[in-house]
Amino acid sequence: MMLGAGEVSATPLTPFRYEAQAQRHCPHDKVVWLDFRKGVYYARGQKRYGQGFDGSFVCLGEARDGFYRRSLLGLR
Repeated sequence: MMLGAGEVSATPLTPFRYEAQAQRHCPHDKVVWLDFRKGVYYARGQKRYGQGFDGSFVCLGEARDGFYRRSLLGLR
């Protein structure tokens, strides 16, 4: 029996209600808006950044480590 073979685990997210809180948590990373329902994140400048009731501000690195994908909607 092999232990750990093929196991994939997501990094725990630290969600924040406000963008400034998330930026203090990860000062050297970008902050994104994570839509939990859709499983995607939006960067600043995208139309749905900071909108909706099913999301939170998180660090980009945590979102990527948590296997969330970047939304292509609203990219300029």
